Amino acid sequence: MAERALAHAAAAAPPEVSTDSALPFRFCAADLVADVSGALVWPAAGLIAVADLHLEKGSGFAARGALLPPYDTAATLKRLQALVARWRPRQVVCVGDSFHDRGAAERLDGGDAAAIAGLTAACDWVWVAGNHDPAPPLAWGGRVVGEHAVGPLRFRHEAAPRAAAGEISGHYHPKARVQVRGGRRSGRCFVADGRRMILPAFGAYTGGLDVLDPAIRSLLDRRFAVLLIGDRRVFPFGSQQLFRGA
Repeated sequence: MAERALAHAAAAAPPEVSTDSALPFRFCAADLVADVSGALVWPAAGLIAVADLHLEKGSGFAARGALLPPYDTAATLKRLQALVARWRPRQVVCVGDSFHDRGAAERLDGGDAAAIAGLTAACDWVWVAGNHDPAPPLAWGGRVVGEHAVGPLRFRHEAAPRAAAGEISGHYHPKARVQVRGGRRSGRCFVADGRRMILPAFGAYTGGLDVLDPAIRSLLDRRFAVLLIGDRRVFPFGSQQLFRGA
């Protein structure tokens, strides 16, 4: 099971000695990699999955009077371009909420729209529909689906209450707090049990929900694991090492 494999990795390679910026692990018969960017990589399938880009969140908030710097889309796309250049995937799956709201496409800067078109032209690009975003303009490329199945894995935006093994989702923007030797760590994370995995949010302006919050915890088996994203590394922890923050 994924929880046992990840918990074993946490025991075998404590965070204090980990040096990997991309952590390999096995989930539902697939050999995957948790990238420090927050992307899930499946090297054998040539696939990258990212969740919750929330492009144009800054401009959406600004339209309602919240003065956020309008640079989140450019920053998110730059990270996405670097990710694609590093891994050179054959397919990229955006697991929903790629755009923050239904007006995001109209607010998008021309240069950012060109960057999206360049990304979608480089490989097979799949937009999984989310609860925030409509289909992007056809001129930007890619294809829109409700769910996307590849081998033993099925990608959807929001976790189903009774999912079959192999579900990969986003939506919740998971984060975790852990106690380690010398202090505490907190941040975005991947969270998985033996059936499902929830990806961290990839967007620049996305917040997070603690994995111990009932909205996430109720979806998971009694024991699960998190892959916590640090500045340069990804750290594996078992569920027993987590705590709720104030």
